[in-house]
Amino acid sequence: MSNDLIYMMTETFQNFALIRSKGEQALFGKSTRAVKAQWRVPNNRPLVDFSPTIILKAKGFAAEITIHNAREQNMSSQPQISQEHVTNNQAVRQTLLNRGIRPENIPPVEGVKNVEYRLVSAKKKVIKNPARLEDK
Repeated sequence: MSNDLIYMMTETFQNFALIRSKGEQALFGKSTRAVKAQWRVPNNRPLVDFSPTIILKAKGFAAEITIHNAREQNMSSQPQISQEHVTNNQAVRQTLLNRGIRPENIPPVEGVKNVEYRLVSAKKKVIKNPARLEDK
């Protein structure tokens, strides 16, 4: 929901993508491209599909602060919202660092598509042989 609101506030996908990219740069201390390379995320897949919960929560928290402040201060331009989003991601990053957590050093999680595939595969196995559940 957060990203939808930022998108609506900035009116174009290009502005939204720029804001999101700048926020990730501020949170990780490196570009989205660099994080994707480090995590070995395929170019055609979003970073979020491989992000651990703490990163998802950190990004979400920064986005919520951005939305709150953008509304309160009647921000509507990409540069204003971008700067606000960068500031909020830097603050979240600093909080994590103060707790000994370096966002750029957190390992990725299994990709969403891989998890989805495993769940579908397991479901098919149960449908074919429901007795397997009773064995466990």
